[in-house]
Amino acid sequence: YDPDVLCEEFIAGEEVTCPVIGSGADARALPVVKIVAPEGKYDYKNKYFTDDTSYLCPSLLPPDEEREIQRLVVAAYQALGCRGWGRADLMIRAADRKPFLLEMNTSPGMTGHSLVPMSARAAGLSYEQLCVYLLSTAELDGGAAAAQA
Repeated sequence: YDPDVLCEEFIAGEEVTCPVIGSGADARALPVVKIVAPEGKYDYKNKYFTDDTSYLCPSLLPPDEEREIQRLVVAAYQALGCRGWGRADLMIRAADRKPFLLEMNTSPGMTGHSLVPMSARAAGLSYEQLCVYLLSTAELDGGAAAAQA
């Protein structure tokens, strides 16, 4: 075992996810997806092996909360230098409704039933439109990376 340990505060509350598309100043958040899992436990079992987890999009969050989550997610996405598309997972602390960023997924699922396409649909983008947008805005790094090697 590794001797280093990372301890984090448990955040009791609601789990949400928010996709981002675009790059740099053009990055924009898509609608928030609220995750409602049995007993509030969105674990491996409830994500992949049961049909008991619900994904709400629209999220039914108050508009000001949704906007704050989207602002936070875009700021994190830009600060990390993400491009193309990504999805942030967050917890909303029950005590004060403060959102906490858990992670930025830079390669989220893109199947027809994944959360990014679900959110895009809520924003008025079909799966095809989303894919065409992502492909049309993609950037290649191969030349720059090879030149630096």
